Amino acid sequence: MKIHPSAVVGKNVELGKNVVIGPGAILDGVIKLGDCIEIGAHVIITGHVSIGRDSRIFTGAVIGSPPQDLKYRGQKTFVRIGERNTIREYVTINSATEEGEETSVGSDNLIMAYSHIAHNCRVGDKTVLANNATLAGHVTIENNAVLGGLSGVHQFCRVGSFAIVGGCSKVCQDILPYGMADGHPAHIYWLNRIGLTRNNFSPETIAGLEKAFRFLIRSRLNIAHAVEKIKTEIPATPEITLLLKFIANSERGIAISRK
Repeated sequence: MKIHPSAVVGKNVELGKNVVIGPGAILDGVIKLGDCIEIGAHVIITGHVSIGRDSRIFTGAVIGSPPQDLKYRGQKTFVRIGERNTIREYVTINSATEEGEETSVGSDNLIMAYSHIAHNCRVGDKTVLANNATLAGHVTIENNAVLGGLSGVHQFCRVGSFAIVGGCSKVCQDILPYGMADGHPAHIYWLNRIGLTRNNFSPETIAGLEKAFRFLIRSRLNIAHAVEKIKTEIPATPEITLLLKFIANSERGIAISRK
């Protein structure tokens, strides 16, 4: 363990083995750090926060600060972060709003500089948030999703697994799993074939998803009719099942342009 003399570590901070805390860092709250975590210079961790092992947090990041939510009245809320995350310079991750709730980040994520994760967000595993990506409250980013730099996601929206959102996009509705989206507002324009290939999806799986996306995006069918076509004409692989479940659970609608 190595703690710089200028760092401040509160009495309720629990440190794992081989933790490094840089100059000017402040850890003040009910905080639990796993083994082999590196905290950079002037990082602030406050509130009720847990961070899993082998994570690295760079200069100036702020984790666990109160939510930017007018409903917040000092309730006890949490930030829970998994293992092997890289959190770059000046990232902000806010705590949740209501008593006992949490903002959560999974494992193996790359969260680039100046990104913001607001209250009650849920970020999965193996995601990438490029520089200045901004998540409003209650956003869900599913596993393996990628958000381009300067993109913004509206409250309560979801970005599905293996989806990719282009830089500077404004996401106002849900982005389908396996899709590519871009624009202001963002719309899904096709299947993320390159991402699926890189992640070893089989050609048969990709072909089935491509057919599903053709029904959803490039036909003249509305979403309900497209879903029925998918159910009747495409084998119910795990990927197709996940896609249909995502659509069924959408509250803000799916970001598909009919122009």
